Amino acid sequence: MAALVKAAEIDELSYGVYRRATAPETAHLDLLAVCTRAPRAVVCGESALALHELIDDIPAAVHIAVPRGTHRPAIAYPPVVVTQCSAETFTLGIERFEAAQNEWIPLYSAARSVVDAMRHRKQVGESLALSALGRYLRTSGRPGVGELQRVARELGALSVIRHAVEAVLA
Repeated sequence: MAALVKAAEIDELSYGVYRRATAPETAHLDLLAVCTRAPRAVVCGESALALHELIDDIPAAVHIAVPRGTHRPAIAYPPVVVTQCSAETFTLGIERFEAAQNEWIPLYSAARSVVDAMRHRKQVGESLALSALGRYLRTSGRPGVGELQRVARELGALSVIRHAVEAVLA
């Protein structure tokens, strides 16, 4: 592998993760590297909010979720924040995102990402969570409110979402 890297035929994205140098350009190399190293993980939190264009921030680390009780990936580079989720709700709202041409990664839906941000607003920041909620409501319209409530009900956060939606729409 070292010879191929030296010959610029492949690029090392992370320890043990390589990509052809001729592969299509992408701004999501960190996400590809992390999801390759942690194939059961799902992109979540700020990373998912940024991919859904619900926040303007560029996350300093890749945020991933794994089911509680399973192995927590230890990845030194790129920087990673690992969250453990209930095994019962871990698969709720998983979608696929094309990080590069024909290279897909799992991530939580926009609604799931917003509900998670509101549930953990003390950790992620109240302003970031409310900003994501406001942008979600503006872009998704009435169907988005129903999806938000459905996801919130599944995650036991319906009261938090109801009050926040009322405040944002007031």
